[in-house]
Amino acid sequence: MNHTTFDEIFAIMEASFPTSEIRTFEGQQELLDVPDYRLITEMNSEGKIVAFMACWEFPGFRFVEHIAVDPSIRGGGIGKKLMTEYISLSNKPVLLEVERPLGEMEQRRIGFYERLGFHLNPYDYVQPPLREGNEDLPLLIMTYPNPVDEEEFQLYREILYSEVYKVTTPYQG
Repeated sequence: MNHTTFDEIFAIMEASFPTSEIRTFEGQQELLDVPDYRLITEMNSEGKIVAFMACWEFPGFRFVEHIAVDPSIRGGGIGKKLMTEYISLSNKPVLLEVERPLGEMEQRRIGFYERLGFHLNPYDYVQPPLREGNEDLPLLIMTYPNPVDEEEFQLYREILYSEVYKVTTPYQG
């Protein structure tokens, strides 16, 4: 991936997520060397990146860490297209994190994923800090194509903590 391409992706990332939910520029860029990490992009007719997904491939499941569309063209179905293609090509469960449904925006985001076939799981989960000085972030896990039981959830959480967040398990947020 060339420097310009990553710059475009990071600009969409910064416009779409609070800093507590993304790594620093250097931290995100370092992930490009991790074999399990993938960036999937969608370009417009001029060849400019307008959306991306950042995913992790593990033996037992896939994890969507980020999905975002350029704020100027949101609501046009690009995010749905990216996610639908990704899950339709998956032969294993797909997980993602969402904010707890405390406000309208969070409820709408969960509804978006539910319409794609994801299930909201009720188990306590926190995202460890992605940047130094940040706090744990209370989130929930959604899974496709089925909900998970507590034992499966614990297994997925341990892998996310050790491989994605590089914290020792069991992580006590």
